[in-house]
Amino acid sequence: MNKIIVCIKGVPIPGTIKVDSETHTLKRESLELILNPNDRVAIEMAIRLKEIYDFKVIVISMGPPNVIPILKHAYALGCDEMILLSDKIFAGSDTLATSLVLAKAIQTLSPYSLILTGLKSIDGETAQVPPEIGALLEIPSITNVKKLFKQNGFWIIIRENEYGEEELELSEPFVASINSHTFDYLRPPSLKRLLEVKKIEPVIFTANELGLSPEQVGLKGSPTQVINIFEKKIEAKGTIMEGSPQELAEKLIRILKTKDLI
Repeated sequence: MNKIIVCIKGVPIPGTIKVDSETHTLKRESLELILNPNDRVAIEMAIRLKEIYDFKVIVISMGPPNVIPILKHAYALGCDEMILLSDKIFAGSDTLATSLVLAKAIQTLSPYSLILTGLKSIDGETAQVPPEIGALLEIPSITNVKKLFKQNGFWIIIRENEYGEEELELSEPFVASINSHTFDYLRPPSLKRLLEVKKIEPVIFTANELGLSPEQVGLKGSPTQVINIFEKKIEAKGTIMEGSPQELAEKLIRILKTKDLI
């Protein structure tokens, strides 16, 4: 059976992000994480391809143990196997180090047909990981994909670009990041699978099992370094004016003139 690998990410609930003041990285271990919304679309694409072409779908994520409920949610949606890449030395990894960890894990799953990802994560917004995985695995990477289907032994890919859409033809394997607006409907989790996954745990790989050293991952293995981080404070200032409508109009005009707005 051919395999589709879906890379997903646990992201903080908006408004709950906490940052380590020393390392300038997110404190993911203490956060309540949700499935990155864009990765939800990649899972839907994988399940639809599974239904058509009889693929096995393997979902994989890198992160602390609090990512496990997200992997189980993916299983309930229709994925067949769950893999968690978790090690303390992964903390602080930038997109390149993260891509290296994912690529190493994906190599252990070879042979595979497709690697699907969301277009980007809502906590990073870089969209760098999918093409970096492709580069590390030395396979093609296609971004912003809206449609995938087989024809005459090849994959036909419809992707969105800045001018509209383009059609590509590729042999497998390759990486595809899925356009966030591909589907009008995303299936809910299966009750049967929700019950099944209570008794199932993901396979966990550590850095040592992937053959990775501390110099290759985490802060040491990340060429991107955050020098400083701060919380932006927005202070709203208002002025209350009193008087008759005529007086208020005159006051407002004077204020607008002082600001060169009229």
